Amino acid sequence: MDPFLVLLHSVSASLSSGELTELKFLCHGRVGKRKLERVQSGLDLFSVLLEQNDLHPERTELLRELLASLRRHDLLRRLDDFEAGAAGGAAPGEEDLRIAFDIICDNVGKDWRRLARQLKVSDTKIDGIEERYPRNLTERVRESLRIWKNTEKEDATVARLVGVLRACRMNLVADLVEEGQQTPGLQNQSGAVSPMPWDSDTSASEVP
Repeated sequence: MDPFLVLLHSVSASLSSGELTELKFLCHGRVGKRKLERVQSGLDLFSVLLEQNDLHPERTELLRELLASLRRHDLLRRLDDFEAGAAGGAAPGEEDLRIAFDIICDNVGKDWRRLARQLKVSDTKIDGIEERYPRNLTERVRESLRIWKNTEKEDATVARLVGVLRACRMNLVADLVEEGQQTPGLQNQSGAVSPMPWDSDTSASEVP
């Protein structure tokens, strides 16, 4: 069974009717009006996008943008898992990196650019991330981490990530990442820590 189709089926089953309406609206200009009128489910919409070659196992950018617009971080993690599997299966440390990414995304806010530059993400790519996610800080952070991971490949480790965080003086986040490796599930509580100085008045997931 095609893993990408399995992913799309899973995403579709998780969408509410309101979220489907939002996705259809976001696809105006990409999908014809008549086709959109016939869309009754996420699978219908994904089928159209597959036919138009807007969706492909090796081109998941559109799916990521759509899910980010819905702020469905749970579904974005499924997409991350799919992409990790497509790159050769779950490598040693893959789950540790996923946990670290979740903690960082939950706790890095307005200073995401500082982190991205320390991750060696180019200014051009940083500008592109900001344009793609104009009101979503969480996805800016996650995309920066994904670029770093894809660039570093097997050298992308939690230890190196902690080093980058400390170089950015994000020591509290680095501590949370290290603790998260020892205590699975800590990332679910990470949002309850004291507000960080780089994100004291803005949610980590949205820009005013």
